[in-house]
Amino acid sequence: MMTQEQCTHRNNVQSSEKPQVYKVGIYGWRKRCLYFFVLLLMILILINLALTIWILKVMNFTIDGMGNLRITEKGLKLEGDSEFLQPLYAKEIHSKPGRPLFLQSSRNVSVNIVNSNNQLLTQLVTGSSGFKARGKMFEVKSTSGKLLFSADEQEVVVGAERLRVMGAEGAVFSKSVETPHVRAEPFKELRLESPTRSLLMEAPKGIQILAEAGDIQAICRNELRLESKDGEISLDARRIRLMRLPEGKASTSSSSSGNRQTVYEVCVCPNGRLFLSQAGTGSTCQIKNSVCL
Repeated sequence: MMTQEQCTHRNNVQSSEKPQVYKVGIYGWRKRCLYFFVLLLMILILINLALTIWILKVMNFTIDGMGNLRITEKGLKLEGDSEFLQPLYAKEIHSKPGRPLFLQSSRNVSVNIVNSNNQLLTQLVTGSSGFKARGKMFEVKSTSGKLLFSADEQEVVVGAERLRVMGAEGAVFSKSVETPHVRAEPFKELRLESPTRSLLMEAPKGIQILAEAGDIQAICRNELRLESKDGEISLDARRIRLMRLPEGKASTSSSSSGNRQTVYEVCVCPNGRLFLSQAGTGSTCQIKNSVCL
């Protein structure tokens, strides 16, 4: 048990001690650093907000889209020039009503059609080297739907009313040509030529060669043959001239003693060869000569 003096001394010690208060917070240089970082963060937020507003303004972001790109119910709408750095996949591409559509590239423009297995079916390539098309069939039609040109592995069809060849050398065909009508332009010459081979014209119902305002010339190096198997060959003209026919010479016994005749008689050999013979009072074609040999 404590005595009375000990209790009094203890009470005096407790009354002499003051209560201690502990401060909670950031003070000194830590507080200044915190304020500096908060201020720096606010400045960065303002700068970021200003840049965001500037980007939205420059790119023209709206509810409907951005810049020249508009999002509509039918798809995407681009106004002005657009540049695509990667392949473009679309179901349909068309311009505004009444406005042209331009496709421009520094190298080439390719349009490819593939199947479900990613195999190429049709290809259209336009480049600096030219225009190339690849497919099973190629067709060109008019606005009314009339076929103008068609090409496939079997044949090439020209459906226009007239095929005009403007080249100086004309048209060259390595195989046969089938056409119902061949004619030249007005006041132009029509020339059918085979430089190294033969030229053959066939028709089951006949071939007509007509020159209404000019001449027809058939020139060959060797023989020119006119043959009719079941019909006849008719020469219908006011004047018929047979140039450079050989002249048959009569024998000495049958030659006349008068002046030389300037009128000749056309004779035919048994082999069909024609020759001239001096006309006399009678026929001179029976005179023996070496022309028919």
